[in-house]
Amino acid sequence: MPVAAEPNEPAAWAGGILTIDLSALAANYRTLRDRVGPAVTCAAAVKADAYGLGAARVVPVLHRAGCRTFFVAHLAEGAAIRPLLGPDSTVLVLNGAMPGTEGALHAAGLVPVLNSLEQIARWRTLAHQAGTTLPAALQIDSGMSRFGLSEDDVDTLLAEDAPLAGIAPRLVMSHLACADEPAHPANHAQRTVFQRLRARLPSLPASLAASSGLFLGPDWHFDMVRPGAALYGINPTPGLSNPMQPVVRLQARIIQTRRIGPGTAVGYGAGFIADRPSHIATLGVGYGDGFPRAIGGHGHAVLPDRPDILLPIVGRISMDCLAVDLTALGDSPPAAGTALDLIGPHHPLEDAATAAGTIGYELLTGLGTRYHRRYRDDTSPQDTSPQGENG
Repeated sequence: MPVAAEPNEPAAWAGGILTIDLSALAANYRTLRDRVGPAVTCAAAVKADAYGLGAARVVPVLHRAGCRTFFVAHLAEGAAIRPLLGPDSTVLVLNGAMPGTEGALHAAGLVPVLNSLEQIARWRTLAHQAGTTLPAALQIDSGMSRFGLSEDDVDTLLAEDAPLAGIAPRLVMSHLACADEPAHPANHAQRTVFQRLRARLPSLPASLAASSGLFLGPDWHFDMVRPGAALYGINPTPGLSNPMQPVVRLQARIIQTRRIGPGTAVGYGAGFIADRPSHIATLGVGYGDGFPRAIGGHGHAVLPDRPDILLPIVGRISMDCLAVDLTALGDSPPAAGTALDLIGPHHPLEDAATAAGTIGYELLTGLGTRYHRRYRDDTSPQDTSPQGENG
């Protein structure tokens, strides 16, 4: 990938370049799909604008790779991607329908995940008014205390006559709280609760695992897995080698360099004071671009031509810029316009997130709109073998 841009290219107009490898994303989908096998549907979570990478570009690539079931968080997200997909695909809204939006959700061709008795009642009402049966998924709270029907809710629901009248449930699901910690007892506890409560509901395809849960093994796969973060290159197995291909490269371009002497402060609050003669570069990316302020003084950049050297980010991150100590590169620092990697092949997303005291999910979804975005897409039009909602 290039590390500089010609002056008349749009990439030269921005302080940073965000390269998104859609071929790697498609490969990650195939890796996850193949891991669970053909009997299990591999869906895709594309919420938060496909984790900040652009759902309009990501969703068609996943569809070409064979995905036919997509999860978003909100109605607006679902309405945006539904036109990108044909009738062979299903878009489910994890948060369900907010009060009064049931008709809009149905009109958009979306399927709600019903999380509460209230949502179920409102969806039944719409079905009655429309004189039809409406599809939905049901979510169970298996121990996370976030979304879904509690055991008491299941009791209440099943005490009604025809509790799901007008609803055609397609899936029963839950979500794991500690899937990224394989030895955590909550994983087995949640699976047990999920199995017990789903057995009381109509016989439906079931889903429990997302990215990390998929790696807990077949006992957690059920009929559908629904990875998100792993698709975008985030390691679903923390502490182990990342089985996913990197999808994102973030580069920031040098605006200027200066040589400073010992005792010279850099940035707001004089948070960094040089203890030796130093070359300092100012790069055109800051927290206004979603690059976390907390990474100042902890993170690193990498010159692609010298991947063996980690260059410290020094001082505070500003809204539109940050400072990097180039001293380790010697007396000939790179020129203005050169791009340094903030996330890249020699400085993974997880390393940058750790330096910011956060996780890859937050860093990735927070990347802003000021970057020049480059999409690499070598996916083959022939790679179209679908996976239906039930595998």
